[in-house]
Order: sequence, then C-alpha cells, then structure tokens
Amino acid sequence: MRKERNPRPAETDPTNSPDVALDKPSLRQVILLISSLISLSHSVKVFASKWKLIRDKLEELNSGLIAADNCDSDETPAISDLIRKIIGTVTECDDLARRCVDLSFSGKLLMQSDLDVICAKFDRHAKKLSEIYTAGILSQGFAIVVSRPGLGACKDDMRFYVRDIVTRMKVGCSDLKRQALVNLLAAVTEDEKYVKVIIEIGEIVNLLVNFLGSPETELQEAALQVLHIISGFHSYKAVLVGNGVIAPLIRVMECGSAVGKKIAARCLLKFTENSENAWSVSAHGGVTALLKICSNSDSKTELISPACGVLNNLVGVEEIKRFMIEEGAISTFIRLSRSREESVQINSIVFLQNIAYGDESVNKLLVKEGGIRGLVRVLDPKSCSSSKTLEAAMQAIENICFSSVSYVNILINYGFMDNLLHFLRNGDVSLQGIALKVAVKLSETSEEAKKAMGDGGFMPEFVKFLGAKSFEVRVMAAEALSAMVMIPKNRKRFAQDNRNVETLLQMLDTEEVNSGNKRFLFSILNSLTGSSSGRRKIVNSRYMKNIEKLAESEVYDAKKLIRKLSTNKFRSLLNGIWHT
Repeated sequence: MRKERNPRPAETDPTNSPDVALDKPSLRQVILLISSLISLSHSVKVFASKWKLIRDKLEELNSGLIAADNCDSDETPAISDLIRKIIGTVTECDDLARRCVDLSFSGKLLMQSDLDVICAKFDRHAKKLSEIYTAGILSQGFAIVVSRPGLGACKDDMRFYVRDIVTRMKVGCSDLKRQALVNLLAAVTEDEKYVKVIIEIGEIVNLLVNFLGSPETELQEAALQVLHIISGFHSYKAVLVGNGVIAPLIRVMECGSAVGKKIAARCLLKFTENSENAWSVSAHGGVTALLKICSNSDSKTELISPACGVLNNLVGVEEIKRFMIEEGAISTFIRLSRSREESVQINSIVFLQNIAYGDESVNKLLVKEGGIRGLVRVLDPKSCSSSKTLEAAMQAIENICFSSVSYVNILINYGFMDNLLHFLRNGDVSLQGIALKVAVKLSETSEEAKKAMGDGGFMPEFVKFLGAKSFEVRVMAAEALSAMVMIPKNRKRFAQDNRNVETLLQMLDTEEVNSGNKRFLFSILNSLTGSSSGRRKIVNSRYMKNIEKLAESEVYDAKKLIRKLSTNKFRSLLNGIWHT
C-alpha cells in the first residue's frame, strides 16, 4: 500500500514564507532562497546522486536568475510569474531537504519519487527562463558577468562561475555570448581545472559545438579556441567527439574565416592522433576539404601545416590512402615539398614517405610523378633547405628507395651521391649523423651503390669517422667500410693509402675486445688480405703487434687474420705467432 504523503503547507501559498514579501517577491529574494537551498543540500547524506542532480539544476537556474537580475526586468509579468513558481518549488524542495537531513521521511521509494519530481520542476523553470530570454522580453543592455573566482578557488565557486557562463551562452544577446566565451577562454587558459568543470557540467560542450555553426565569426572563433584547449586533454577527446564536434570542424575548414580554419585544422590534428577518429573525419568529407586546402596556392602556411599533419594521421588507413591517391595527393605534396616554408616542406616530405612506404604501386607512381627527383633536389646544397628539412628528406629517401635496386640506380642518376657526400663532409653534427646512417644503409643496398660510393670518395670520409668520439659513429663507419671493401676496386683504392691500414691496426688496440666495432675492423683487414699489397702493408705496419697481442690472447678474429697472413711468403715474419 502506498503511504500518504506528509502535508506540505508551502504548496498552498509559497509566499507565506517569512523570507518572502507578500506583495511582490523580487529576483534578489529568490536568488537568496536558492543559494540557501544549495547550501542546505550539501548537508544531505542520503540519496546523494539525486541531490547532486537537483543541485546542478539549482546552480543552472540560479546563474540564469542572476543574469536576469542584472537586466532591466522591472515590471515584467513573465518573470514575475516565473519567480512565484520558482519560490514554490524551492520551498517544497527545502522541506524535502530538511526531512532528508533529519531522516524523518516515511519511505525511501516515496522520497526518491518526490526528489525526481522536484528535479523535473526545476528543469522546467530553467527552460522557461531560457524561453523568456530567447523571446527578448528581458533587456540585456545592463547585464554584467559574474567575476571569475581567483586561483585556488573551491570547485563549487568554479562550477557556479561556469554555470553563469552557460546561461549567458544559452540566452544572452550576441555581445553577451561573445563576452561569455571570452571569459570562458580566459578561465581554461589560466587554470586547466576549469576544463574538468566544463566536462562535468556537460551541456556546455554541446553549446560550444553549436557555436561552430554560428554565422557570427567572433562567436565561432572564440568557441574554436576553447575547444582547441579541451582537445589537448587526451581523456576528454572522446567527450568532444561524442558531442559531434568533427562535422562542424570540417565545415569551418570549408567555409570559415582564415583564423577559424587554422584553429579547426589544429583541433582535427589532435583528434586524429587517435586512429579511431579517422573514419569520422573521412565520412564527413574531411579528406577532401584538407586536400583542397593543401592544393590551394592561396592557402597560408599556418593552415597548410596542420592540414598536412591531419592527412599524415589519416594515411595509415588503407582505404583513405587510396582515396587520397585518387584525389591527386601525391602530385600535391610533391609540389609542397618545394615550399620555402620549413614546416610545410617537412610535413609534405613526411606525408610522401608515409603514403609510399612498403607499397610498390605507390612507389612507382611517386617515381612517375617526379617524387624521387624532388626529394633529391631538396638535398641540393644550393637549395638553402633547413637542417630539419634535409634530415626529413634523407630519411624519406632511405625508407622509400633503399629497398629497390632500381630506385637506388635512379638516385645515383639524379646525383644523390654527391649531395649525400656534401653533408657527410660539411653538415652540422646532427646532419652528419643522419647522413652517415643513410650512407651506411646505402652501402648495403647493391654492388652498384658500393662502386658508386667508392668512385665518389666516401671511403676517406668513413676513415675519418673511425676516430670519432662517439662509439656509435665509429661502428657505423667501420660497418660501411666493411661493406665497401668487398668490392675489389674499392679494396685496391683503400689499400693504396698506407694511412688507412695504419688507422685500422692502431684502433685494434683501443677498442674493446668483443665490441662490434672491432669485429668490423677485422672484417676490413680480412678483406685486404685478398691482395698481396694489402697483406704486405698489414705485416709491415708498426701496429702489427696489436694483432699479435690479440692472437696470443686467443681472440678468434685475430687468429683468423694471422692464418690468412701466414702464406709461405710471410711465414718467416710471423714465426712463433701462430699456434695450431
């Protein structure tokens, strides 16, 4: 049996409350009543989730009433009627709150039902207030914005401030909405805790997304700036995507202001860091819009760079990659790789690398469109490309071309060897390191590459790097030389310079016995024993004793080298060293 509810005297005439004047209750009075009720609600320990919902509605309603109190609302019948209804609901809710605090209610189910009813009433009041604003009944010429709490303010104060902003965003005139967005941007910029408050309140995200479709540029751009900050928080990206932010961002890129397009592209760049959002961007025409931006010669660098970045994030999806190719993306990005702007150059080079890597059909198209020639031109010392751009171009060439002998031959014909050697000799430390890594990989690609590198003068540069302070550099140089001296012509050229052999033997005494570098050094020396002049120079070297010491210490590579040197012609010189 459903029990009878306790009588509620306040329902008969809410203005009987001693806190409310009998003739005409004011906005200020109802604001004070709601504030008091919010404070009382924090004392309630039961039905916590339902009271939180009620408190959220009270805060929303209160911020709206404060906005109305700052407007010219005198003698407005609509607002006066709403105030009386709100006071009635507040009085009723106050009674429920006190019974919850005192645990004097007759049943849990009945109280939960009453709380649901009261929450719905507050929701209706908030919607009615919104309708009054929308109808233009209130004049907002004198409206002011609640001051933002100082740093370190409690969460309730921050929520109240954001609630006030929500109200103005929902029902204010254009100027008031713009000011609300400006204040919200200032808040999230100064204190990231406001971002969490925004996410918790919820409805503000939907409002921000809706502003992206506003015909007023200032409102659109302000909303974009706030969304850009929120999108920087990984855990909140899903909330924004769930509120439908992708489609309006793409529309802004298609027809927004220059500033709006730039911010929208930066937002999409953050969203597409998660590959799950790739299809959403594609489904709303984002790929076409981005490619149009990149192909438009009038597009500015600050827009092209993030647009390239988004496409780079999307190119990993095979179906989207194929669509990009069909839309002429390769020729577009080959052209962009010649840009004078560093960020555009780098992004376009990275895109070409990503779209072609591991795909032979795309590689062929890239060659046909002049992509490899374009990348080699970027490396031209006369091109004035930045170090970062040069590094990106070298890495792209390595990833795209080094898996195919035919592509390596194309590189040789385009003069890649000369450019690479230039930076190996003259680049800064970082660029030299990249050039050395690329040269080592190049030496492993084909016989033709080794021959071309030998003819081009790479070996003396590798010998110089053998004396580098960096162990990694020394190993790379030794590895490259080890590969190159496998070619007879290179081996002969290397052995002709006595200093080369001296350097190798001297280093055997400084490198650790089992280091990778020492193994490469022995590999080079073993190759040199393939010619009589090479063997003679090793045996006659003043550093021959280093090999002898290592052989006596049972180092396998040293003993192997001694065996090769122990021909009839040299046996007498090596007597006593080799023991079987």
